[in-house]
Amino acid sequence: MPPRKQAKPQPVYQLKITLKDHRPPIWRRVQVLSQTTLSQLHWVIQLSMGWTNSHLHSFSIQGVEYGVPMPDFGFDDDIRDEQKVKLSKVISEEKFEFSYLYDFGDAWEHKILVEKVLEADPTVSYPICITGKRACPPEDCGGVWGYQDFLEAIQDPNHPEHEAMLEWIGGSFDPGDAQLEDINSQLKAMSG
Repeated sequence: MPPRKQAKPQPVYQLKITLKDHRPPIWRRVQVLSQTTLSQLHWVIQLSMGWTNSHLHSFSIQGVEYGVPMPDFGFDDDIRDEQKVKLSKVISEEKFEFSYLYDFGDAWEHKILVEKVLEADPTVSYPICITGKRACPPEDCGGVWGYQDFLEAIQDPNHPEHEAMLEWIGGSFDPGDAQLEDINSQLKAMSG
């Protein structure tokens, strides 16, 4: 009897997710399996960036929009179902770019760059966030411009909204802390 062929391990995509239009940059570097669906990637982005999945989202890949079709609200004409699309079907190679929009009101735009295509490491539980810079803005703070105003208020004790903004955010906010340990704890729970 001939030896059984071992299944080839899935490739892993190393993605750099960068929040657009913010300086200094806010970004995360994640690794996901190639068979990850866009719906699953949405959750990886939510957990990695620190969002709370409180708003609508969409992916734009080579002129095609993907997301959650909502025919009852008239949102299904131009949007393809993200649950049916695996990354391996839309990512062509390294350096491939696409975008992710979260919260159509605040318009948090993210650029996603496929930095590398790697072999899966059998000792790693995917998805994983391997690095990142700066904290994600809080939900509903008004987009990039509102976030700047929020940071000014919490960092200046003399700002008229200082106390109100600190109370709103729960007492403290460190814009430099990407909270990688928390991110990976949540991603591990997602994969388990």
